[in-house]
Amino acid sequence: MHLGILFEEDAHVNEVRDQQVSIYDGPLLSSLTVFSRREIQVMASFISSLRFHLLCCLSVVWLLIPPSHSADPDPLQDFCVANISASISVNGFPCKPASEVTSEDFFFDGFTKEGNTSNIFASSLTPANVLTFPGLNTLGIAMNRVDFAPGGINPPHSHPRASETGVVIEGKLLVGFVTTNNAFYSKVLSAGQMFVIPRGLVHFQLNVGEGKALAYTAFNSHLPGAAVVPFNLFASSIPSEVLTKTFQVDTDLINTIRSKFGS
Repeated sequence: MHLGILFEEDAHVNEVRDQQVSIYDGPLLSSLTVFSRREIQVMASFISSLRFHLLCCLSVVWLLIPPSHSADPDPLQDFCVANISASISVNGFPCKPASEVTSEDFFFDGFTKEGNTSNIFASSLTPANVLTFPGLNTLGIAMNRVDFAPGGINPPHSHPRASETGVVIEGKLLVGFVTTNNAFYSKVLSAGQMFVIPRGLVHFQLNVGEGKALAYTAFNSHLPGAAVVPFNLFASSIPSEVLTKTFQVDTDLINTIRSKFGS
């Protein structure tokens, strides 16, 4: 059996052979498919077009895949009300048995009361995270209510596990953050204005109005965490020598600052 197209000898055989390219020139088959240069060009163009369309399809599919907006793993069930009292936790909290879940697990009234601002920062933070609102477990969200007395500050801090957004409800706040290359961004916000803080960056809110201020903040983690800079440095057991060398001051000044934070 002959495979392919056989070209018969005729008066134009030499001209035809000049335009042909054989895809096999071995001794096993006396006649195998041969293609003209024009046919090879057509096939190459078809393969190139096919690759282009395949790449376009894959790009569209990639764009249609929705990104994850949570810093936490996606939930694997409708809900997983945290069993806060469980003795075992693996990067989170186990679920309360479904038979023990009630409507109260999905509601939180901690934001109904003004926080106590009688402290050194003249501010108060009321968290609604998985520890205080177990229904948030695995849902990748949390909120805070932040109250400010006149001149109050939410001191420089960062959230290692989440980005933050917030809205000013009352008063005027200076909101600012510092990037990893020490660029500082800030703005004074009034009621109704929002802000966003990229994940892990040091930031603060300062009441610059004449009266009280109130803000609500939200996070893309059910437990964003908070590393409060002054407490991390001066209320921990970091050796004083480290702090004196870091800030280029003497031990007496470090001890004075530490005394402000109960250390």
